[in-house]
Amino acid sequence: MEYDYKSLLERAREKIPENVKAHERFEMPNPQILYEGNITVIRNFADIADRINREQRHIMAYLMKEIGTSGNMDGRRALFKGRVMSRQIENKINDYIKTFVLCSECGKPDTHLEKEGRILILKCDACGAHRPVTAVITKTTEPVVSEGKTYDVMIEGISRRGDGMVRLDRYTVFVPSTTKGSKVKIKIEKISGNVAFAHVVE
Repeated sequence: MEYDYKSLLERAREKIPENVKAHERFEMPNPQILYEGNITVIRNFADIADRINREQRHIMAYLMKEIGTSGNMDGRRALFKGRVMSRQIENKINDYIKTFVLCSECGKPDTHLEKEGRILILKCDACGAHRPVTAVITKTTEPVVSEGKTYDVMIEGISRRGDGMVRLDRYTVFVPSTTKGSKVKIKIEKISGNVAFAHVVE
């Protein structure tokens, strides 16, 4: 008797012990983010890598590419050039987990990566499913910065001209009449390259 892939997968699932089937919903590790001057630090980077069972270098390379900045590892910490918003880092780590860790069939994180030729394959140790990781790369869930949109931000610094500055996605946003540390709602007026200009709204 011949079986297709799904039939074989169902047969494999039936043979999985109950103690393996039972599991809690996987939760993304929360990155502990702090800023040292113009450097963004993930203090518990090694703990995150250990939790999802992936190499630190692989995660680091992915984050640098997705965030669009350079960086390096310092002990158990990860350092990125520039002030990167914590929300952006959390979204990118979440995207990494969806792409390189979670099984698309059973949703478990009990997986490992293997290379078959030039293709990277995610194989699940729990249910036996496998897939190429490039097939499920998802778009970022963070909002796109655009003219006319409003955002709740905290001013991160002051420019030479005295305007407040904040980082949104890949943009440096200048906000007149604001002070460092103030939390305000801003509206984007104009975008030019990687620079945006905004004003405070009520």
